[in-house]
Amino acid sequence: MVRALVGAVAGAIAMFIIGFIFFATPLSKLGIGTLDDVRAAAVRQALAANLPQTATYYVPDPSTRAQSEMYSRGPVAMIRYNMKGFAPSDPAAMIGGFVHMLIVSLLIAWFLWLLARYVHSFAEQVKITGIVILGTTIFIRLGDPIWEHMDWTYSIYTLVADVAMLGTAALIILKLLPQQAAATPASADGGR
Repeated sequence: MVRALVGAVAGAIAMFIIGFIFFATPLSKLGIGTLDDVRAAAVRQALAANLPQTATYYVPDPSTRAQSEMYSRGPVAMIRYNMKGFAPSDPAAMIGGFVHMLIVSLLIAWFLWLLARYVHSFAEQVKITGIVILGTTIFIRLGDPIWEHMDWTYSIYTLVADVAMLGTAALIILKLLPQQAAATPASADGGR
């Protein structure tokens, strides 16, 4: 279990580095649209004037008849809004983000430690883990464009980033776990 914990820490560090590459470098422009300064200021002003608190909003919200009609005509948005703002490279967010990744990496390590007790082939462990990671990230990241008709670009970009981060962490952890030999048929039935 100690090797799994060491792997979890190493995995979290790898996730942080890969996340930095995907989300804190110009590469991130592949997944998001941008506005010029004038339009960004106008949208910011409209948000500040119309959104009362930090929350996630459907605009329009289809729960009323009038807004439902607006929703079907478009445009529509799901806005994740923070009233107060923060520095783009906020150290508290970086620390909190690493802790978040460490918790995820610890959960992955626990899963892989349990998996390794029953599946002894490294190749099979990688396959099973890959299927779990793909299934989970596809469910989480592709729901917005399917259910909410949001853009596919950002969702696919974050899907690729998540698979890269989680997959790398899982491979590091698997490499650090002791590999157990599969039971031979003679030893499995008591030597008969």
